Amino acid sequence: MSTKTVSKSDAPIIEDRQQLLEVFSKGEKPQDKWLIGTEHEKFVYCRTDLHAPSYDEPGGIRDLLNALTEFGWEPIEENGKVIAMQGADGTVSLEPAGQLELSGAALDNLHETCAETGRHLQQVKAIGEKTGKGFLGLGMWPDKRRDELPIMPKGRYKIMLDYMPKKGNLGLDMMLRTCTIQTNLDYSSEADMARKFRVGLALQPLATALFANSPFTEGKPNGFLSFRSHIWSDTDPDRTGMLPFVFEDGFGYERYADYALDVPMYFAYRGGEYLDASGLSFRDFLNGELPILPGEKPTIDDWNDHLSTIFPEVRLKSFLEMRGADGGPWNRICAMPALWVGLLYDQTALDAAWDIVKSWSIEEREDLRNSVPKLGLKAPLPSGRTLGDIAGEVLDIATAGLSARARLNGSGDNESGFLDPLREIVATGKTPAESLLERYHGAWNGDVSRVYEEESF
Repeated sequence: MSTKTVSKSDAPIIEDRQQLLEVFSKGEKPQDKWLIGTEHEKFVYCRTDLHAPSYDEPGGIRDLLNALTEFGWEPIEENGKVIAMQGADGTVSLEPAGQLELSGAALDNLHETCAETGRHLQQVKAIGEKTGKGFLGLGMWPDKRRDELPIMPKGRYKIMLDYMPKKGNLGLDMMLRTCTIQTNLDYSSEADMARKFRVGLALQPLATALFANSPFTEGKPNGFLSFRSHIWSDTDPDRTGMLPFVFEDGFGYERYADYALDVPMYFAYRGGEYLDASGLSFRDFLNGELPILPGEKPTIDDWNDHLSTIFPEVRLKSFLEMRGADGGPWNRICAMPALWVGLLYDQTALDAAWDIVKSWSIEEREDLRNSVPKLGLKAPLPSGRTLGDIAGEVLDIATAGLSARARLNGSGDNESGFLDPLREIVATGKTPAESLLERYHGAWNGDVSRVYEEESF
């Protein structure tokens, strides 16, 4: 989730609707300026007893963050507490229960992305060696109950933790017990944004299947391959889902802004404090009628904050965010942006991907989204085929797109090699979660704690 790094004091007040839309339109870039941002989260645990460390305990989350200063990172504080670190590789921040997130820098190519991820993992592992901490790459805590998990000292999290249970049964699980990999990508125009949004949204269930990696809850199989993905279906219907309007004729910045305005607020940020605005209307805010700030109108920063509290499968800000993947190991952190860059950053690949999904109806897309958390690559498609039947074709399109980009490393290799972990999954027909379940029922003899030995970074 977003970490605030700048003051709001000079942000312009929103006087007209066009300012809302400019947040999106100002993100437009020519193709040669398109960049790649990758975010990934991981669970932190104490090696001695596998507990999730609190913020304040010796060697806990606060100390982990502060230790990053030895690698050149600088602290970001909220109310005197370090809540994130910023540096050349982006921002290291905290999810609600202490999950550690790298929000990477915007980079030119996937070679740089994977190198950035590697540097970060080397740094946190070095700190972990000194403090007795390990880092686990899964989509959901495999064994922890909610009441066993700490809460990090970020003001927005308290508001969200109080509000989530009012909207769904699993929102607290989303906040406290999940980890994801996310890719942020650029667009050249409103039309380009719309096409990428549609392809990304339609194929998000395929990403969920390929990266499915959360089959355990509280030490036992939960009946899902991606329980993390299932959690989103019962978190908050106001701000999640497949957004059918994206596929309507004329979809663009205006329509997304209207959708965002209808999503209830979480907070307003004033004087270094998060004010509880949960359930209130941003439209009222635009009119100076927000009950907690009577007579005050929002700034552009308020709008950007609000956009960051919306959680559909694909999200629009001044870039597009692909949000469907469970957390996982280093090679899949590199594979996730490779999939989407290959599909969306080459026009021929984008058109070919659209040809696969353009005939699917709203109901068919929704059915696919709902079936994937349990069935993975076996989820049925409208044609009578399965996701696994088209996965190879989609990866071929992504491979061609990456080859056409011709971003080479020092050895002359293009970016398509980063798709290899996904090709292996498609070749075997076995999602990461299914591999974990095989080990659980086999070599692990029902002992889920073995996952810490085999799936830690």
